Parts: sequence; C-alpha cells; structure tokens
Amino acid sequence: MAELSNLGYVVFGVSDLAAWEDFAVNIAGLQIGHKTDDAMALRMDEYEHRIALETNAADDILAAGWELDTEDELDEYVDALRKSGVGIADGGEELAARRCVERIYVCDDPMGFKHEFFYGPRVASLSNPFRSHMLRGAGFETGRLGMGHILPGTNDYAASVNFYKSILGLKITDYIREEVAPGFVVDATFFHSATGRHHSLATAMIPGPKRLNHFMIQVKDFDDVGLAYDRVLKAGLPVVLSLGHHPNDKMFSFYVQTPSGFAMEFGHGGIVVDDENWKIVSYSQLSDWGHKRA
Repeated sequence: MAELSNLGYVVFGVSDLAAWEDFAVNIAGLQIGHKTDDAMALRMDEYEHRIALETNAADDILAAGWELDTEDELDEYVDALRKSGVGIADGGEELAARRCVERIYVCDDPMGFKHEFFYGPRVASLSNPFRSHMLRGAGFETGRLGMGHILPGTNDYAASVNFYKSILGLKITDYIREEVAPGFVVDATFFHSATGRHHSLATAMIPGPKRLNHFMIQVKDFDDVGLAYDRVLKAGLPVVLSLGHHPNDKMFSFYVQTPSGFAMEFGHGGIVVDDENWKIVSYSQLSDWGHKRA
C-alpha cells in the first residue's frame, strides 16, 4: 500500500486561545496564519498551517494530519485501510478547507483521537512568507520531514503499537525501555514515515491526564534552542525536562508545559532514517544526559 509521507500537521483542542497565541508566537517562534474567534492556525514554514488550534475544553490532541504526496497515493492508502477493516470516512470539502488541503479522509485512533489523511497542502503566497520574530537561524526543520512528532500515551500498549504499525503502516525505528523508578518501566516504540524523520510518532505507557504526552518542533539553528530556553525561564513557564540529549534520535532539546498542560519539546539535530541501512535497536535510557525533571 502507499506510505504516509510525513506528519503534516496536528490539531489541538485548547481552552485558552489567547494564552496559546502568546506561547506560540513569543516563546516557540511560530507565526499566526489565520484566526477566528474560536480557531487559530500556526505556521512554521510556507504551509498555511502546521498546528491548528480549536476552542475545546479537552486541552488535548484532537487529530494528527498525515500527508501523502499525490491524489493517487491517497486513494490507494484509503482503499487499503478500508480493506483492512478500518472505518475511514471522507472528511468532505468543509474539513478540507479548514485544514487547507485538497482532499481529506478521517479515521479514529484506539486511544481516542483522530487521524486525518490528506494530499495537496495549501502553500502561502510569495507575498506572505513565513516570518518568526523570535528565531535567529533559518527556521524550523520541516519540508519533506513534516512538522515534527507526537507522543500520545496509551493504556493499551500492544493495541497502539499494532495500530500504528500494522494498520497505519508506520515503520518501527527503535525502542526505549528504561526503569525510571523502582518497578516502573517506561516502554516506548518509535515510528517513522516514508521521508524518514527519526520518529513522527511514538507511543508509550506513560501515566497522565492527557492523551498527548508531548509534541516536538525542531529548529535548524542550535542556538535557537538555548534562546527559546531562556525565553521560557524569563517567562516563568513550567519546565518539564531541562536541556538534554536523547540517545536514539540524537535530539538536543528541552520540554516546556504548554497552556493546555501537555508538553512541547523544542529541539535541534534530530537524525533522518535511511531504511536501506537502518538497524532497529533497543535503548536502555530515555536521555543520555540532561533532561532533568523539574
């Protein structure tokens, strides 16, 4: 079947759009694409949106938007999902317009949010290029790699891993299994899509009140991570994990709590998987230095 190209966008249901606007623009360095009284699109590059915010008391992930490169690939992918027994529906013209894409289909995740499959993302005009008032470097690492990654927690680890691998067709990159406290082991599986960002999605048995543990955005300039960390400290925002480094994706990053309670990982240096030469391994620690919990 056709492969998912990348994680094109995410949709969050948030209770405080004003707080999110301040966080997105003045901390993360994102740009407002368009907004209404109850919704907002955030830009990271030439796409008209990469993060969609919708007023919703859930303060959690509502949908993950997966890009396919062509209409034929989208049709092939949707047909394969239907043959596997997935209840997938045409999202229709109204949803496609809200997501700034040509066509869109939707199915449910077993953990309670939606996956949206699309092709034909809308690109902003040359007169309206992406501009960040906060980033020093060349911007965010997006393009063929997509917007970043998400880590939704799960209360049924085996079912989630099976859904992402066997149903959505994502490829396992590697594993991390670490005993973070006596008798408590974090068991995480990392998945990549066709274009090879180390992981566009990971899942783990991580306790918490949210479906989404965190999402990650990546910058091209190492210094932008440190500058963003300084902005977080100056604003007095809750640091979830301090500056540190992951052994599997080689990401230098920190984690900060968003206005919705789940975390944002802000990083630099993540690797890209070459499937022809990739070997799946299992790591014994989530971070090889830093990432101290506040």
